[in-house]
Amino acid sequence: MKYAVITGGSRGIGKAVAIQLAKDHQLNILFTYHSNEEAANSTLSEIESLGVKCDKLKFDVADHQATNTTFAEWEQENPDAVVEVVINNAGITNDNLFIWMNQESWKSVIDTSLNGFYNTTQYFLQKMLRNRYGRIINMVSVSGLKGTPGQTNYSAAKAAIIGATKALAQEIAKRNITVNAVAPGFITSDMTKDLDEKELKKLIPANRFGKVEEVAHLVSFLASQKSSYITGEVININGGIYS
Repeated sequence: MKYAVITGGSRGIGKAVAIQLAKDHQLNILFTYHSNEEAANSTLSEIESLGVKCDKLKFDVADHQATNTTFAEWEQENPDAVVEVVINNAGITNDNLFIWMNQESWKSVIDTSLNGFYNTTQYFLQKMLRNRYGRIINMVSVSGLKGTPGQTNYSAAKAAIIGATKALAQEIAKRNITVNAVAPGFITSDMTKDLDEKELKKLIPANRFGKVEEVAHLVSFLASQKSSYITGEVININGGIYS
């Protein structure tokens, strides 16, 4: 049974991606979430209604031991599962000017995005190499490309994943495994709900925030056979605000 794994898949972009992969590729879905049980249950039901199998795992992807243990237990329960697609989507923000940023604000954001990428990708990579096929897609951000004031921690985490994307892509391309990053700008989601959309959209050439479904369509393409010669790339989806 072919699976896609999406970290942070219960809400927002992660949820939209999970639904799109189920629709477009009939992939079974395994998503992780950290705390929101209600959202996770709702997402699971929505995905199962598309006629694919869906599992949810509750743990913190920043925790190396928890990641290994939880995925291993899932694999034991699903011996026929073959993970072909890994979407590293889990991420948090904890914004502040750098001068006022405490160590916990720095560490928590780095741990979730960057160590979450390491923990999840490292776990599934050997099996992808053995199968000589895989798609690894990392959700980054316009912040990781241009830097965003008040988000030095988030910008650093996403910039690091961009570097990792380019390096890993070169290591494993011969095994028919692609590694790409998707860099959204302002997308309507829980993460942007407190922003002043009316003011910010004046900065965006497209004059609007993006939709999670638009990001999901791009990720779905990168997860497909059609994208087999694209690897090591960072693809912006930001309405023209930064390219």
